[in-house]
Amino acid sequence: MLTSKDPRLAGRVAFTHPNFVSYTLARFFIVVALEMQSVAVGWQVYATTNRPLDLGYVGLAQFAPGFILFLFAGHAADLFDRRKLLMWCYIGYGLCSALLLAISWRAPHSVHLIYAVLVLVGVSRSFSFPVSRAILPQLVPEEHFPNAVAWNASTFQIATIAGPAIGGIAYALFRGPETVYAIAVAVSILSIFLTFRIHTLPISPEKQRVVRDPISLHTVLAGFRFIREKKLILGAISLDMFAVLLGGAVALLPVYAKTILHTGPWGLGLLRSAPGVGAALMAIAVAHRPIRRHAGPTMLFAVAAFGVMTIVFGISHNLIVSLVALLLLGASDMVSVIIRATLVQVSTPDEMRGRVNAVDMLFIGVSNELGEFESGLTAQWFGTVPAVILGGVGTLLVIATWAWLFPELRKADQLTVAELMPK
Repeated sequence: MLTSKDPRLAGRVAFTHPNFVSYTLARFFIVVALEMQSVAVGWQVYATTNRPLDLGYVGLAQFAPGFILFLFAGHAADLFDRRKLLMWCYIGYGLCSALLLAISWRAPHSVHLIYAVLVLVGVSRSFSFPVSRAILPQLVPEEHFPNAVAWNASTFQIATIAGPAIGGIAYALFRGPETVYAIAVAVSILSIFLTFRIHTLPISPEKQRVVRDPISLHTVLAGFRFIREKKLILGAISLDMFAVLLGGAVALLPVYAKTILHTGPWGLGLLRSAPGVGAALMAIAVAHRPIRRHAGPTMLFAVAAFGVMTIVFGISHNLIVSLVALLLLGASDMVSVIIRATLVQVSTPDEMRGRVNAVDMLFIGVSNELGEFESGLTAQWFGTVPAVILGGVGTLLVIATWAWLFPELRKADQLTVAELMPK
């Protein structure tokens, strides 16, 4: 029988822990469900209205709850049982998929009802993001945690590849979103069952003596103060936020698939999967060759590549070229994600992990969901192609500005606790 000490399992030692296996499978299936659902929602909304701005509202509806609730969600992840809280979040996702299914049956052209459900999706996400990150160190021993982080990132990327592809194919085969939403409901139920099987590891006596602060304005703002005091972390997550906010072309993929590349829902699924393919390949490459030196310049270069690939995608009218540009875009973004996640993980104490990750979630939400709204709005004003190109140019300008504003980021070398300590 293989054990965690077996050298043959050195690269996948995290999977010798059943709780990590249950957590990883549950997260994989829920991400697949959400990615499938996002393809169906995007195509359904654009097919109904033919307005890029309405795709922007899809992102805004999901971002608004997180913007309002993130402080309380992060503190809840530090205060309550993380396993139970995560399970309730997955239940919320499943109910939202069921509501979208009901809307597609009874009122398929009611875009406002879809937006209302997406607000509920945003509520579930505002809690699930910090708690899913904060619970991870409680599932494996400390010496196996880096391996768990690597596999957690890899399985997430695989889910972002599989979800859109399955959603796009199912939408095309069954000529409507109902089957996609029904599959999402079933997959969500499977995630709930797997989360129920999780049992967190006992907390060490030293950590048990840490007093969890009750909810107050001072405690919920602790995550902000923590990040503000660490300029390197602040520079890294804000760079990623503004770069993706301006360069986010994903929200406009339904427009490109239908009117520019002249493909159908299956093509939209491929376009949505392409960044995930690039990100997964890059995650595997970094797992084998970790970023040991020149982390700051590497991040700046990766974000610059993200901006350039956004411009290439924007001007492309060929499906193959567009897929390659999105693949390289995803690979570039993964470098930034890995560096940012490492900065946050190695410098945050467990009792604050929920609140710090909640602040990080706000930055990610601004870049992703609010970025979708920004893309839809600029596409409505200037046209789809100019909006994407302008976003890529804006990303390059952000890099130049951040390299000047945050010399700590430009000079960052090794990703170690010593380097993250305030000078």
